[in-house]
Amino acid sequence: MKPSKSWVEISKKALTHNVGVFRTVIDTDSQYKVNLMTVLKSNAYGHGLTEVASIVHKNVDWFGVDSVDEGIALRKSDVRHPILVMGYTPKMRLRELIQHNLSFVVYNSEIIRSLKALSDVGHPIKVHIKIEAGTNRQGVAGEELRELTRAIKRAGNIEVEGAYTHFADVEEGTAFAKKQITLFNEGLAILKHEGIEPKLRHTACSAGILRLPEAHFDMVRLGISLYGLWSSPSTKNSILRRTGGDIILHPVLTWKTVVAQVKDVKKGTAVGYGCSEVVKKNSKIAVIPVGYYDGFDRHLSNKGAVLIRGKRCKIVGRICMNMCMVDVSGVKGVKMEDEVVLIGKQGKEEISAEEMANIVGTINYEIVTRINPLLPRVVSK
Repeated sequence: MKPSKSWVEISKKALTHNVGVFRTVIDTDSQYKVNLMTVLKSNAYGHGLTEVASIVHKNVDWFGVDSVDEGIALRKSDVRHPILVMGYTPKMRLRELIQHNLSFVVYNSEIIRSLKALSDVGHPIKVHIKIEAGTNRQGVAGEELRELTRAIKRAGNIEVEGAYTHFADVEEGTAFAKKQITLFNEGLAILKHEGIEPKLRHTACSAGILRLPEAHFDMVRLGISLYGLWSSPSTKNSILRRTGGDIILHPVLTWKTVVAQVKDVKKGTAVGYGCSEVVKKNSKIAVIPVGYYDGFDRHLSNKGAVLIRGKRCKIVGRICMNMCMVDVSGVKGVKMEDEVVLIGKQGKEEISAEEMANIVGTINYEIVTRINPLLPRVVSK
């Protein structure tokens, strides 16, 4: 029984393997105990927020999310781990963060004034200071950082649990990241001078964990590679050369749908909106109930493929909002409700997020993250 007209399968085995790989890396490369945060922002990069948390929770120390809503969703699913909300939180929702025991990022003095007004919560409010070190998005440095620390001390009800930054270019090399570590350490020195020494310092994302052991500090943040995806071809090639292929990541996600209809289309007939493709011979066309609303990128029109009965089937015509068409002329016996793989393996064939990203002109992060969160996520062995 199919759970829906389209669904995402999450491999428990692959997730557990990937966490184990990074546990081994930080235990081997670090001089002392390093906490492992798994980043579940944006619906766990499209894989399913609570589904992923339920699989990895026994093997990780922290969870990282983007929003207060994601943090609360984890709490409601009985997650008791520390959770860091790393994205923007509207001031009117700060009390919810605190009520659900969520740590969160601060990077300006204005938010501290809002926190000071919440002195009635009865316990210290846990924050992580974001230090600006060269990415130039969230973050604070120099005199602004001094002002922020002084505002925190004046507030009296705030505990600086952590301090962190984010690398801008570690996926492509380490030179700029090493400069960022220097700037991060300068920021930590400012905090120390002002009497603040966070117990958790963290900078390393997936690529940083693998390429820069000196960036591990007290905690690392495992994002894209938790899901078995390399953060860039450069990172993959560099690590495989250095380790002789010892680091193996297993993609976690398989995106499936079914055949909704099979029809005969005569040579010279146009298929789909805009008549953008005309079949060159008598063809069998299968209609697939997935479109760009579901996150199946429209730029795959006339270029991408799906897997049916272990064979690649080319997308024909423009991808529509809720459906698309594929050529199944070369596959025997295709019928209604045959399983279709959009991302993943079927038989000896595979369509990867990287392959789709190359066709579309984007990165694997976007391919998986944009899969509609309303589609069911089903955990498999």
